[in-house]
Amino acid sequence: MNGRSHSQTSQPTDGPDAASAPASYRSTPVFDAATLPAALRADHSLKAGTWGLIQVLEGEVRLTYSDPHMTTVLKPGTPGRIGPQQVHFVEPLGPMKMRVDFFDRPPDG
Repeated sequence: MNGRSHSQTSQPTDGPDAASAPASYRSTPVFDAATLPAALRADHSLKAGTWGLIQVLEGEVRLTYSDPHMTTVLKPGTPGRIGPQQVHFVEPLGPMKMRVDFFDRPPDG
């Protein structure tokens, strides 16, 4: 807790966007259902030492992890975390907009 319990009224940098939170080093363009690349719709993975955070800006996207097999529906405010070398793919569930942010350490989302 160390001071975070009173951060709502004190310093705005004490919250989840604090300097200790990792910043992405790169982001994809924003994709919609028509522009989402085929490579992201098929099994793929990130390189060793890279984490991804799928940010859905509008609509819904199904994220499927291959091993172990698991699916989850992402929507605005519910990002999808991808670990290094974790095989996965995404499917739009109707009209949507999304991007992927890349990190060199685990993101908080």
